[in-house]
Amino acid sequence: MNQPTPEIKDIATSVPTGTDLIEWYYAQGFSDGLPVVPPTIEKVGAMLDALGGDPTLVECRVPPRWGNLTREVLAINAVMAGCLPDYATVIRAAILALCTPHFNLNGVQATTHMCSPLLVVNGPIRKQIGMNAGGNVFGSGNRANATIGRAIRLILLNVGGGWPGKLDKATLGHPGKYTYCIAENEEESPLAPYHVEQGYEADTSTVFLIAAEPPHSVTNHVADDPEGILDSICSAMSTFAHNNAVSAGHCAVVLGPEHARTIAKRGWKRQDIRYYLWHNSGNRWRDVTFGDRYGKVYNRSLPVWYKREPDARIPAIPYPENIHLFVAGGEAGRFSAFIPGWGSKSASQSVTR
Repeated sequence: MNQPTPEIKDIATSVPTGTDLIEWYYAQGFSDGLPVVPPTIEKVGAMLDALGGDPTLVECRVPPRWGNLTREVLAINAVMAGCLPDYATVIRAAILALCTPHFNLNGVQATTHMCSPLLVVNGPIRKQIGMNAGGNVFGSGNRANATIGRAIRLILLNVGGGWPGKLDKATLGHPGKYTYCIAENEEESPLAPYHVEQGYEADTSTVFLIAAEPPHSVTNHVADDPEGILDSICSAMSTFAHNNAVSAGHCAVVLGPEHARTIAKRGWKRQDIRYYLWHNSGNRWRDVTFGDRYGKVYNRSLPVWYKREPDARIPAIPYPENIHLFVAGGEAGRFSAFIPGWGSKSASQSVTR
């Protein structure tokens, strides 16, 4: 955590009888700003059992402080977040994905940008642990979504050292830095699940992670064809204010089930949707670069094949495959969301595990 993590038994025996445990853990600096669940020996033991035991086993090292994430420390943070033992393997898979080199968690933790890891879960585990993939999917009210995302953040703070104002240099941050975790609504989706499109079997459970901004709402209550709905999403994508426009990289698009059904009724598949969004979104080179009046500062991060002429139109996202498409949310409501990523390939790449 902020200092070498004490053994569970040491924590349990060092707290005087009658101590307000909520306040005590605040004083230790172990909280994300919200009250934590005291990690008792019994609760941590149950979490360790779900992880396979062996408390000293190091699962990974978490940047930017490169703290060792042992199973015991993972279990402690999961308990403090309010997780049930059933959630343990999802948290572990997500953390291992975040710590792969091409995700660049070191950069994500320390950047001045507002990005936070977004976790999307696919497969049977969603239903087994009661995740919300429907109404208010990005919002409050579901224990699994909220506490899994929070456990990841506590690990990023307590093990990775990503404390605001210290190693976390985000100028603004965003609310997803408390918890940013959803499941795909495979039951209401007319499209093949995301992980199946990526080559996994339908009965395999996966985690997808991307360093991302908050969801940008896309409203379209009138279109009865794919093009109309997708043009609204293209409009949200076609701005030079987000990182993708000025430094390429990956993004996510979440289709609400109503929008997804309207699109699928015309026979469109995931690949059709991605290619349409890629082909029909973007900006003029002169707008993205401010007419080069500040020099060529943005040119370095954009693909070399972009046509660097004032009126040339460049895509919002460099490749169709960089648009990660999900279906989530409630059955009613003609809303979708565009979720910009952090930036270029050298900044961070999405990971599925």
